[in-house]
Amino acid sequence: MSVKLHHVPPRLASGAFILNTGITKRSLDVDGATGLRDQAANAFPFLKKMDPVRFGKALSTFEIALGTALLAPMVPTRVAAAGLSGFSAALMAVYLKTPGFTRDDGIRPAPAGMGIARDVFMLGSGLGLMVEELATRRT
Repeated sequence: MSVKLHHVPPRLASGAFILNTGITKRSLDVDGATGLRDQAANAFPFLKKMDPVRFGKALSTFEIALGTALLAPMVPTRVAAAGLSGFSAALMAVYLKTPGFTRDDGIRPAPAGMGIARDVFMLGSGLGLMVEELATRRT
C-alpha cells in the first residue's frame, strides 16, 4: 500500500497542523479547556456536561492521533481522509453555530470567526481525497 504523490501535500499540511494543535492543547489550563468545551457545545450541546479538562485532553489526544494518521504513509488515504473530513466538518459546525463567528448572512466569517472559518480548507482537502479514493475504487 502506498500513498499517491499528489496525496502528500494535503496530508502533510493538514497532518502537521492538526498534530501541532493537539500537542499544544496538552498543556491547556482549566480556563482554556472550558473555553474550547463551551465553544464545541454550541454545535454539540451534550459536550456541556463534560468536564472541561477531560474534554481538552480528549480533544488533544484525538488531534494527535489524527495528525499522526495523516502523516503516516502506512495509513490508507481513505482512512486518513475520512478522519480529516469528519473532524473538519465538526469544526465547521462549531463555526456555523457559535454566535459572533459569522456575519448576518450566517455564512461569511466575522472577524471573530476567521480563525476557525479557515479550517474549511481542511474540509476541502479531506473531501477531495475521499472523492478520489471512492472514484478510483469503482474503476
